[in-house]
Amino acid sequence: MEIEAHDANGIKIAEIISEEILIQTPEDALQVLVDLYYQDFDRIIIHEKNITPDFFDLKTGIAGEVLQKFANYRVRLVIVGEFIKYPGHSIKDFIYESNKGRQVNFLGSRELAVEKLSF
Repeated sequence: MEIEAHDANGIKIAEIISEEILIQTPEDALQVLVDLYYQDFDRIIIHEKNITPDFFDLKTGIAGEVLQKFANYRVRLVIVGEFIKYPGHSIKDFIYESNKGRQVNFLGSRELAVEKLSF
């Protein structure tokens, strides 16, 4: 895992770069979050490919548990990817509702993620 730091409007944003799935469980997410939090990052970009596909199956409960960890630490998160491939209204509604807020967003590019997290 590599961390690419972005500075946008004086705000430090960590982008996680990896070819592996880094988050398979809520505990994995907490470890990533805490590691970055103690490096003074409170805004994180992670790519969809670094998260278990089970995250996007809302019946597993993984998404809710993972996102609760980010909310508890008040760390903003953007997940970058192509989410159209996930079938079902539940995940589409979940992404739509998340994108209305600022805590967790699902976006299509790193550039959009940096822009979203820069304010």
